[in-house]
Amino acid sequence: MTPSQIMPSLFGDVISTFMGVPKATDPNATDAEAVVSGVPFDLACSGRSGTRMGPNAIRQSTANLIWEGRRWPWDFALEERLRVCDAGNLDYAYGEPESLVDNLETHAMRWLKAGKKMLTLGGDHYISLPLLRAHAREHGPLALIHFDAHTDTYEQGTRFDHGTIFHHALQEGLVVPEHSLQIGIRTSYDRNNHPYEVLDADWVNDHGPAAVLERIRARVGHHPAYVTLDIDGLDPAFAPGTGTPVCGGMSTDLMLKVMRGMVGMELVGMDLVEVNPAYDHGDITSLAAATLGLEFLYVLAASKRVRRKA
Repeated sequence: MTPSQIMPSLFGDVISTFMGVPKATDPNATDAEAVVSGVPFDLACSGRSGTRMGPNAIRQSTANLIWEGRRWPWDFALEERLRVCDAGNLDYAYGEPESLVDNLETHAMRWLKAGKKMLTLGGDHYISLPLLRAHAREHGPLALIHFDAHTDTYEQGTRFDHGTIFHHALQEGLVVPEHSLQIGIRTSYDRNNHPYEVLDADWVNDHGPAAVLERIRARVGHHPAYVTLDIDGLDPAFAPGTGTPVCGGMSTDLMLKVMRGMVGMELVGMDLVEVNPAYDHGDITSLAAATLGLEFLYVLAASKRVRRKA
């Protein structure tokens, strides 16, 4: 599809799915290999609320990406290598976190059992916990590749808290800490008793994407890996629209280069969380999230060719 074929629809219609891909609600009735889902949930946040608006804002921002056809620097268009659908936003009883947990785990298992890879748009970071439960049930304990300003391993939080998720994931045996990393961290944590390898923001910014990728590949190896990307891993200059912004983070360019470099790894799924459109400016944050989500899908597509050659 050429840009001239796509552009007229952008001005006539609102983009309602990620990159305009087909809608699908039954995983067994679509030949899609990857599914995008939205989780409009922010009842577990500790900072500024509003991330429930994130999934739709990210989808809308893909209108700025859909015209490109073959996305730079890839040498193919996504639809040439990967079939993608959009399952819409998760239904749950608003105001009831337990409903969110049950419905999200069930939703994820339906798609995973059908052999689909998932890209899930949040929502606050709490959604990672039910998603990890579902992915671990399907793939076994996972390597965690976690981009964030915060470790989210705090033990003192409440039952539903976006700052405790990776403490609970470890306690439940969902992740393998010796194969996991947290990247871009720039807030306090117990350095003497921390289960995950941390590449803090200073180290990442000083050493660059090639060094980050070297550490990721060395740590994760061939283990099935789940990517969780909190948009506040980016510096607020690149992602102002988030609930708990922290200065000194990564640039969009750096994070995109790291994402592209994961081609060939055994990536089983990804969530992209904490986009808060109410605090965005010119859709900067939503566009960054949409671009990073699209890059993940390109990585899945490119990895198919790598595995065929192997």
